[in-house]
Order: sequence, then structure tokens, then C-alpha cells
Amino acid sequence: EAQPRLGEFKSQEMADVAWAFAKAGVPAKEFFEAIAVEAKPRLGEFKAQDMANVSWAFAKADVPAAEFFEAIAVEAQPRLGEFKSQEMADVAWAFAKAGVPAKEFFEAIAVEAKPRLGEFKAQDMANVSWAFAKADVPAAEFFEAIAVEAQPRLG
Repeated sequence: EAQPRLGEFKSQEMADVAWAFAKAGVPAKEFFEAIAVEAKPRLGEFKAQDMANVSWAFAKADVPAAEFFEAIAVEAQPRLGEFKSQEMADVAWAFAKAGVPAKEFFEAIAVEAKPRLGEFKAQDMANVSWAFAKADVPAAEFFEAIAVEAQPRLG
């Protein structure tokens, strides 16, 4: 019933329903594909959290959507300053988990995240580190900055 009515959904509602389906482990490939079709031209309406949540949901649900992810990268990259640390870590994790090559996007995440690493929780640092390694994006200076920030927190 929701699928033909996705046009009525606001961006946050689309992201939230995708997140809920993925979190619950409900297989709904066609529904996710419909969300991608509806959301892609409307990504400008998505807040940072919505982009992070919808990309996380697609990756978690293992729904192939390379073109959708590429559109998210194009929209999100110039807006990375709006992303909270967890949102940056989540979107990086999602791109890496989905296997979407996005070297420039990852490099932009590193540039934005590096001076803000003090805002990152330990889990965020772990997730963003894993994402860069999984995506095979060289980021030695970023990893060094993570190490400097993380070391005093090791206890």
C-alpha cells in the first residue's frame, strides 16, 4: 500500500521507513527500489541525517543501488559541513558496505571530519576507519589524526 504512495512521503519519512525495514530485516527489494526512484530526484530536500539513514538502510538491506548512492554522494559532498560525526561515519560505512566506489566522496569526508574528530565517539571513529579501509581509500593523514584523537581515549 505504501509503495504507490511514496510521493506523499517527506524525505525524513522515506529515510525512516527504509531504516525501519532494514533494521527489522524485512526483505523488500522492490520497495527499496521504489524508494530510490522516488528519493533520487528529491535528495536536495533530504537533511544530512536523512541521507545517512537512507544510505545506511540500503547498505544494511543489501539492496544494490549504485546510481542512488552516486546521487547521494553528489548531493551530500558539498553539504558535509551539515553532517554530525555519526552521520559522516554512517554514510561512509554505508558506501563501503554497499561496495560503491566513491573515492572523491571519501576524500571529502576525510577533509571535513579530520578537524572535527574531537566530536567523534569511539564507535564513529571505528566505523569511519573501517569504511575507509573497506573502500580501499588511501588516507594516511586521516588515519594518523584518528590515532592521535583515539589514543588518549584508550583508557
